[in-house]
Amino acid sequence: MGKVKKVTSNHLFLPLFALALLLVFNAFATPGFFAIEFQNGQFYGRIIDILNRASILVILSMGMTFVIATGGIDISQGSVIAISGAICCSLIGGAGDGTANMPLLPACLIAVLVCALCGVWNGFLVSKLKIQPMVATLILLTAGRGIAMLITKGQNVTVYYEPFTYIGTTIPGSPLPTTIFIAALMVLFVVLIQKKTSVGLFVQAVGINANAARRTGLKVSSIIFMVYVFSGICAGIAGLMESSMIAAADPNNAGLNMEMDAILSVALGGTLLSGGKFYIGGSIIGAITIQTMTTTLYALGVSSEQLPVYKALVVILICLLQSEKFKGVLEKRTAEKAVKQR
Repeated sequence: MGKVKKVTSNHLFLPLFALALLLVFNAFATPGFFAIEFQNGQFYGRIIDILNRASILVILSMGMTFVIATGGIDISQGSVIAISGAICCSLIGGAGDGTANMPLLPACLIAVLVCALCGVWNGFLVSKLKIQPMVATLILLTAGRGIAMLITKGQNVTVYYEPFTYIGTTIPGSPLPTTIFIAALMVLFVVLIQKKTSVGLFVQAVGINANAARRTGLKVSSIIFMVYVFSGICAGIAGLMESSMIAAADPNNAGLNMEMDAILSVALGGTLLSGGKFYIGGSIIGAITIQTMTTTLYALGVSSEQLPVYKALVVILICLLQSEKFKGVLEKRTAEKAVKQR
């Protein structure tokens, strides 16, 4: 009994269990779900598609993890994705002959820099003006798509410059989508920052008790400011990947509701929404699990309009599992059953 409790109390148990449950379900309910083909030097299959789409969510969830760990929230990520795609595609532009108005790298860097400035705006409102994170990021959530529409002049901007599509698809000669490698590099960067610096401890300290952290000499406002900037950068990179997948900027639909998936991934990964101790590994597995669930529901014929209902059920379940009162009731019931069996 003690070993079972030790396993189930691990922060990785819930996301891994949910992922395993989905995979087992698909093994029986979705024919060919695990089938992977190798054609023309590339891998194809639903699993590859899941990893491809989950890569965007992994990057978003890493930025969201740090924000939530400080006791905040960033509901503007989806709109910042739209801004990123709008800027990059507008700068590259080009005609139908496959040329570009601006080289790819500068266009991408400018787009990410502007998204970092979006993070600066959110961080300033939260850390300096002490506005509630939900309200502060709601401003950009509301205005962000309007900004993207202004950049693209209300039109979807199509990019015919082929190297741009490599970001969200596959570089010639590579067997896997580029997005997987970008996500892996971002994960490596975050892990190195955690292992080689004290940033993770500082963020955790702010989330557990900001006043106590301030008294120990930590610049709490600077740490909070920094995590929102990082969240903006993550959304900017995700925006490049998403717009590259369709070779166009779509201000209306790019990143729509993806901030909610990122929050769900972080919560599923074991990080409490109230802040404090966080788990990057859990958020990554949570992101893959959420994308697997989305793919599974689409495979079962669930429409995109109905999808939020199922995700809401997952949110309710996570909230219950994170509730100390609910845990206490379960433990009490389990103890009573054990006594009756004796």
